[in-house]
Amino acid sequence: MKALIYNGAFDISFESVADPEIEDGQDVIVKVGLCSICGSDMHIYHGHADAFTDGKGFCVGHEAVGEVVETGANVHQLKTGDRVMLPGSIGCGACRNCLRGNVRACLNGKRAVFGLGHALQGSQAELVRVPVGDYNLGIIPDGVSDEQALMLTDAQSTAWFGCRNADIVPGCTVVVIGLGPIGLMTVESAFVKGAARVFAIDPVSYRRGRAQQLGAEVLAPDDAVEHITAATNGLLADSVIEAAGSDATVTLALKLARMEGTVSMIGVNHNMKFPFPLGAALGRGLTFRTGTTSVAETWPELLPLIQQGRLNPAQFITTHLPLSQGADAYKLLDSRAEGVVKAVITP
Repeated sequence: MKALIYNGAFDISFESVADPEIEDGQDVIVKVGLCSICGSDMHIYHGHADAFTDGKGFCVGHEAVGEVVETGANVHQLKTGDRVMLPGSIGCGACRNCLRGNVRACLNGKRAVFGLGHALQGSQAELVRVPVGDYNLGIIPDGVSDEQALMLTDAQSTAWFGCRNADIVPGCTVVVIGLGPIGLMTVESAFVKGAARVFAIDPVSYRRGRAQQLGAEVLAPDDAVEHITAATNGLLADSVIEAAGSDATVTLALKLARMEGTVSMIGVNHNMKFPFPLGAALGRGLTFRTGTTSVAETWPELLPLIQQGRLNPAQFITTHLPLSQGADAYKLLDSRAEGVVKAVITP
């Protein structure tokens, strides 16, 4: 089969590799229909995640939808031809946490992410092997398109997780920092959760424009503290969601939360020496939450919202390329080209 392979920083190649095979009776092989590039894939592309990856020469990607083409002998819920979506991360499917949907805290240590190494190859390929397929795959229901389902494999789920961690309640004021695909989905999700006012911050004018179309009040980072302080009569924001991951944006998020407000960090930051302002956070009684989402845990909430048209994550797909041009897709996203938000790849 063909796949996109990580060979080192800024080096993604389109290569022929061996087809995945059933390795366990619970495995499922999926023919990928659509896959996409996530912000965390860009961290891999930049070489920042080498400490978390399993060497080089593996297939990247963790966002995909497709069709079941082969099942192991112990797969009972899925059959050939089923339309399915792959959560970015998976679990054992047997412990009490996984059975609640919380693969993040798998008690058997089986939590894994597609596309971080050779052990669980990624989904930017023609085929992908999914362990414990009955548990780790979701059927795409009627009324949900492949593109909408693709956004549920990580991006939209992470945005929803970030809003949930931010303690958003009807009538509150929210700030979203970082307006990539997940940040834009966070803006839309915050309004769905009842936010009365959403401020959206990003240095890129095109991204601010997209957030403004969603109803947000948009700002460049340098103007944010002064403007939001004045706009809220000094109260600042009830909930701040950080979706960029840099030291500067985390620091900004902590500055913009009101007394006893909540900061939810979903951006990826690899700085193990970040100087967290503990004294200031303690003095203001801030709640600070971070972590990665258990994707499938969000599906029961998100699927009805998409079916009803209340959430439209597919609107942020701006770019379609074939798998053979996958390396070009990475370069395009890295350039932050005008008009490019989310790139979808067709094998």
